[in-house]
Amino acid sequence: MENESKVRKPTGTRYSDEVRERAVRMVFEHQHEYQTQGAAIRSIASKMGMSRERMSRETLRNWIIRRVAS
Repeated sequence: MENESKVRKPTGTRYSDEVRERAVRMVFEHQHEYQTQGAAIRSIASKMGMSRERMSRETLRNWIIRRVAS
């Protein structure tokens, strides 16, 4: 019963497909303005605020990896 008292992270999709596509597109369109793709990801992720939380850089990086692989 100890596990039941722990707070669990919500599961499911936090961002809509439209937001995901827009964020990935913005990285590809604006990465030339930054020294590295990582810098573009950091900047764009911080600008893609969702209510009080900001998009995780790692989330955006993983979306880009998936896009490049497809």
